[in-house]
Amino acid sequence: MQTLIAIGAGFFLTFLLTPIVLFFGRVFQLWRVLPERRVLVYTLFGKVAGTVSEPGLFFPIAHFGVKALLLPFFGKAYEVQTHIFQSYLRNQLVNSEEGAPMGVGIWFEGFVNDPEAFLFQNSDPLGSLKANVSTAVVKQLSNLKLDVLLENRDALSKKVREEVSPTSAKWGFAMGSTYIRKVAFRDNGMIMEIQRKVVNRLRQVTAAMKQAGDNEVALIHSSADMQAAQRLGEAQAVRPMVIGKALAQIRRNPEVAEALFQLLDIQSTLRSPGKIIISPNGNGSLLLNV
Repeated sequence: MQTLIAIGAGFFLTFLLTPIVLFFGRVFQLWRVLPERRVLVYTLFGKVAGTVSEPGLFFPIAHFGVKALLLPFFGKAYEVQTHIFQSYLRNQLVNSEEGAPMGVGIWFEGFVNDPEAFLFQNSDPLGSLKANVSTAVVKQLSNLKLDVLLENRDALSKKVREEVSPTSAKWGFAMGSTYIRKVAFRDNGMIMEIQRKVVNRLRQVTAAMKQAGDNEVALIHSSADMQAAQRLGEAQAVRPMVIGKALAQIRRNPEVAEALFQLLDIQSTLRSPGKIIISPNGNGSLLLNV
């Protein structure tokens, strides 16, 4: 019975004391849980007492000693995120050397590597960083030739990063990759003019390609006609000799020659456009009159 009473009292005290302990632990900040990529900056009487950057459960009294008991009343804990952030600035206005108004889009990334500078060196460090990047874009890319703006983006991105990095370091930032993603014309009239020139150029190239194809086809046809004419000429030149040899062989047999010439005569008569009159002869045979 005493054991049951002790167990019941233990459970009761546990459920009763646990919320009280947790409450006073939060009030006096006896312990804290720090997520990853976060840093806690503690101040005491307006001065930085220290920072905690190791994620997990920690006890302030183990880091700061007895003065940790004063932090909940005379100090403050600032939580700073140190993860990598990315930002994109659109349509930063620059003018080329030719006077064309251009819109530049720049992408950059970074992270907080100095939480104290991030908190106390600038009231709006991220806004100031974006303004600094925008100013660096205008400074580095203005009055450049148009082909340089359109083609040398890698080199220009490095120049912008080199321009921004020293100032951003004073505000607690470490700049990562910086890249000019887009360079576009801002004047609609200029855009239409460029489109018109591109369309005309495409038409010229298409017409030139078509003309070159027609010329190539005509050259092939003329070459084929020339070869065919040569072959026909050679055949016509050889034809009399072939026919002469054949007739010479036929003449060796007079009967065959006579029959052949009669057949050729009849074929010529049938192909003739004249009229053929067949009339009986006095000896009983038929007479052909053409």
